[in-house]
Amino acid sequence: MAAQIRTLVSAQWLLEAVKNNQIGPKLRILDASWYLAKTQRDPRAEFARAHIPGASYFDIDVCCAESAEGLDHMLPTPERFSEYVTELGIGDETHVVVYDTHELGAFSAPRVWWMFRLFGHDMVSVLDGGMKLWRRSDFPLTAEHTPPEPQEFTASMKTSWVKTYEDILDNIRTKGAQVVDARSAGRFRGTEPEPRDDVLPGHYPGTINIPFSSFLNESGKMLPVEDLAKLFRAAGVDVQKPLWTTCGSGVTACVIILGAHLLGQSESCLYDGSWTEWFKKAPSEYIISAQDKTN
Repeated sequence: MAAQIRTLVSAQWLLEAVKNNQIGPKLRILDASWYLAKTQRDPRAEFARAHIPGASYFDIDVCCAESAEGLDHMLPTPERFSEYVTELGIGDETHVVVYDTHELGAFSAPRVWWMFRLFGHDMVSVLDGGMKLWRRSDFPLTAEHTPPEPQEFTASMKTSWVKTYEDILDNIRTKGAQVVDARSAGRFRGTEPEPRDDVLPGHYPGTINIPFSSFLNESGKMLPVEDLAKLFRAAGVDVQKPLWTTCGSGVTACVIILGAHLLGQSESCLYDGSWTEWFKKAPSEYIISAQDKTN
């Protein structure tokens, strides 16, 4: 059954599922919206006001590691993930569709899509275009929410998909994997500030920058596969070779993983701590910034 699950589902497909009362133990919708504190947006409150009918809210700041040395939403244990999604009415045979409300069409939903796959659940899709396209299509929204009945979910973690600070440090020396950074070009180069007050912009040696927004078209949908292939190729990335991703805190890097997955690379990895952890731990010679050249 998992082989029949599409990576991307259209708003029209999901609308038909909602209209036909298919939302239940076999199909669950998750609003996975998340925003940086500086945006002053409260995605849980936004969900309470309006969401796709039948959806539940997935909070990456709750379904995360309990202690992470000041780092945001580090990955939970398999036990914690299983416990969390069980309460969302998701079982081993549930098809999960995730979306978020970002104005670009995708931001944090691919992170939750990747988390399900990381924990052994391939029956997961991203709503192509997200809430942006859903609203533009004038499809129904609701403030009503009925907590679903808990289901049985079994999680097993693909630990090789998660990279650590030490892995990145080693890869700088060995160059065994391509590392792609999803942040904006300004943050990557060090010419624009980071959104976190305790972190300065820049990047680490050997990293390739492809801003996550490059993977989305004007309607918020993922680019067609031929355009995704061109995007990677133009950046000098071979998606058939080992690919690791990074960003500010491990969220938008998953847009890159989603793009690579659509091209057949299903083993892309994530540096969970991403730039926030790197900036706090790395020696100064491993922090490259355009600001250094102007001092």
